[in-house]
Amino acid sequence: MSVSVKDFEIGLSDHQKDRIFERFYRVDDKNYAASGLGIGLYISAEIIKAHQGKFGVDSKLHEGSTFFFILPING
Repeated sequence: MSVSVKDFEIGLSDHQKDRIFERFYRVDDKNYAASGLGIGLYISAEIIKAHQGKFGVDSKLHEGSTFFFILPING
């Protein structure tokens, strides 16, 4: 099973994509302010990994991002 969510916001640089799932990491963009602690994506990724799944992001700077997760389905 796979689920994805796409936005058309600020997008991420390659450096940001490499770090986005780290605990307490927050994207620093002077033109865009968002509240938060920087743990939401980290916790989400850890839950998905605990279920033998994959969590990731495809993104282009200034074009937006697609966050996705894939979980195995055991029947």
